[in-house]
Amino acid sequence: MSNESHIIMDETAIRRALTRIAHEILERNKGIEGCVLAGIKTRGVYLAKRLAERLESIEGTAIPWGELDVTNYRDDKEESALGSGKATFPVSIQGKKVILFDDVLYTGRTIRAAMDAIMDCGRPESIQLAVLADRGHRELPIRADYIGKNVPTSRVEEIEVLLTEHDGTDLVQILQAREGN
Repeated sequence: MSNESHIIMDETAIRRALTRIAHEILERNKGIEGCVLAGIKTRGVYLAKRLAERLESIEGTAIPWGELDVTNYRDDKEESALGSGKATFPVSIQGKKVILFDDVLYTGRTIRAAMDAIMDCGRPESIQLAVLADRGHRELPIRADYIGKNVPTSRVEEIEVLLTEHDGTDLVQILQAREGN
């Protein structure tokens, strides 16, 4: 099996998508008061941090943001593979609007796990979902409120998100598995 890739978002497209998502969040929530961002490890954390910076530059006020490690909340991992999943928030999420951020939305299972992790930290007013790419193929009734790019895919394709903070470059690409030498 070899992989063929097709770039669907470059650095500029990612930056524009995050700026658009920031404006959509501000419009829907009438500002950022009472909002907290939560990034799902690993790349969702970097995206949440970038979004927090954009929101602060637009609003002139910092928005608190935290990290979610959903490993212990996954329903598709062996118990022996479970790690030290936890949520880290700089403020209480009780009664707040939590805006959850992940890089790719696929089956919805990671988001379900993230919601369980959030609920273990308190009872938010609401949970909203932002993703950089939505590839479809849901197994659970979950949809994103804010989407950088809708990318219809087949089940043999994969979406790979590369971010400068972790991978040295900003790129979103589709990997197409090909049979052959």
